[in-house]
Amino acid sequence: MNTLDEWVAAVCAVLGIEGPVDRDQILDLTRDVAHGVARPAAPLTAYLIGLAAGRSADSAAGTTAAIARVEALISGWPGPRDQ
Repeated sequence: MNTLDEWVAAVCAVLGIEGPVDRDQILDLTRDVAHGVARPAAPLTAYLIGLAAGRSADSAAGTTAAIARVEALISGWPGPRDQ
């Protein structure tokens, strides 16, 4: 287990999050947001996806749906502008 895996596992434990977390999916999305929108938008987007997932009856499905919606938004975004 590498440092990132250990960190994710520890944060999940502290926050009472059960089940697998697709860290690569979140990292890919935040990379796309950072490069396609603005760097500060990446952590904010991850937070907003977490809020959306938390409001869903099935958090895993909620996360997947939120990510899909944000990916669609990124694909139509005009690119980085002044922050």
